[in-house]
Amino acid sequence: MRLSDLRGRHVAVWGAGREGRAAVTAIAAHGPADLVAVDDSANFLTLPWEGPLAAAAPLVTGEDGFARLAAADVVVRSPGVPNTHPWMVELRRRAVPVTQGSALWMADHADRTVGVTGSKGKSTTSSLISHLLTAMDRPNVFGGNIGVPLLDLPEAGLYVLELSSYQCADLTDSPRVAVVTALFPEHLDAHGGEREYYRDKLNLLAHGPHTVVVNGADPRLALELGDRAAVRAGSPDTTHVATGPDGTPWFHLRDSPLFPRAVLPLVGRHNEGNLCVALAVLDALGVDVVAGKDSLAIAVAGFQGLAHRLTEIADPSGLTFVDDTLATSPYAAMHAIDAYEGRSLTVIVGGTDRGLDYTPLRDHLAEREITVIGIPDSGPRIVEALAGLPAVRTELAEDLAAAVGLARKLTPAGGVVLLSPAAPSYGRFRNFEHRSEVFAQAVADTAR
Repeated sequence: MRLSDLRGRHVAVWGAGREGRAAVTAIAAHGPADLVAVDDSANFLTLPWEGPLAAAAPLVTGEDGFARLAAADVVVRSPGVPNTHPWMVELRRRAVPVTQGSALWMADHADRTVGVTGSKGKSTTSSLISHLLTAMDRPNVFGGNIGVPLLDLPEAGLYVLELSSYQCADLTDSPRVAVVTALFPEHLDAHGGEREYYRDKLNLLAHGPHTVVVNGADPRLALELGDRAAVRAGSPDTTHVATGPDGTPWFHLRDSPLFPRAVLPLVGRHNEGNLCVALAVLDALGVDVVAGKDSLAIAVAGFQGLAHRLTEIADPSGLTFVDDTLATSPYAAMHAIDAYEGRSLTVIVGGTDRGLDYTPLRDHLAEREITVIGIPDSGPRIVEALAGLPAVRTELAEDLAAAVGLARKLTPAGGVVLLSPAAPSYGRFRNFEHRSEVFAQAVADTAR
């Protein structure tokens, strides 16, 4: 379904945030017979609905909104509306067509788009792809889950998009290059279960992409893909890391060495994999990666890691404090812990308790000497899951600030204090940025 298909139809936009506002503006320009906006979750964060928006689509709130959704020819939901929402369940039962702004946009732009999703790594990988394309004189527009609704993007010859599982769920067109960085259970409450989450995530690949690029080292992704044709980054027949001409690890494209691993400023093996995926995408787009290896090395060296992803905070004590607040699952926390292998490590965990299974984290730490500090709400349950591991010291703190103070006392000189919560931030914080602010402030306060 394209935006132009909404001409003369009765359309309801569900959601009054950035995505909903972008959808109303874009749909109104195509002449629907009737356009209404529905917000069932009005709260203190809701922005005023006035001016041109109100003129284009009256806003209906509360329970009255369902009647307007059910009466529409097409419902355009915002990504924040989960599949498990009771209204969504009933709309599906009534066979009311439901789509998203991302799907409407993709129908008109798929052949000019690189779409990147993944349970972890999609932000870094999509940023790397856009950054490296620009360095190779391939102008592009970067958008998607980074906070710019697709329907607000300017016209361009090439797009690089970071796409969440929610944005992927309603796509009926795949991008020209469809990229998946990792796959593990996430957001199960919103999707309805593990199988449903994988289905929605991999819907990015379901509609005829020209090329599929994946992280070939991810076991669950390999299992889900089976024998599907894909460029599997990390494999010897594409981009991978192997011993280079100086005896140190280098990035390679097949048999051709490109540049040393040391050029990449991001820590962790998972970030090696992210760059392998990014380089494989450039190769798939026809960029001569080998001929441009020097320019690529300069661009990689200058790449600024994303805020709140293994972001190190300077501290006069000699301890390294690390903000990884975007690690909202046990698998993401495991990657962060691995990035500091070989150093004394204290990790702070806990946040909104979504009932996740922390057995994988326990298994991962079974042979590791580490200190784990749990904070509300899920911290005590995570600590309980680690009980009995001989080399894992566990403590509880009443809040994040107290955890930072405790970590200073418990972490040996030269060690690392890692905030990698394995849980989301909402409930006790406004958002993940607020959690990062509290962490950084606690680091500063306890340094005195």
